[in-house]
Amino acid sequence: MLAVIVVACLICLTLLLVPLYSVLVTKQSLAGAADAAALAAADVRSGLEPGEPCAVAARVAAANGAELSRCSVDGLVVTVVATASVAGFAVDVAATAGPPAVEGRTGDE
Repeated sequence: MLAVIVVACLICLTLLLVPLYSVLVTKQSLAGAADAAALAAADVRSGLEPGEPCAVAARVAAANGAELSRCSVDGLVVTVVATASVAGFAVDVAATAGPPAVEGRTGDE
C-alpha cells in the first residue's frame, strides 16, 4: 500500500514539474531570441546594416521562434521585448543592445 502511495506522489510531482521545466527552457530560448533581435536592431541603428531597427528586430525574433511585442529606440540603444507562449503561460524577455557606455558621452553624438 505504501508503495502505491509513493508511486502516486511521484507521478503527481512529475505532472506538476514538467510544465514548469518547459517554461524555463522556453524562457532561455526566448532570451537568446531577444538578445539576437536587440543586437540586430542596434546594428541597423548604428548604420552597420540597412533597414529600420524595429522591423529588423521583428524579423530576427520571428526567425528564432519568438514574437516581438515591444521595440524602443533611444539614440543608439535599442530595447526589445520578445514574447512566446508555452503550456498556457505567456513568457516575456527583454534585451537591450547598443554601444558601451563611455563616461561623459550619452550615445547621441
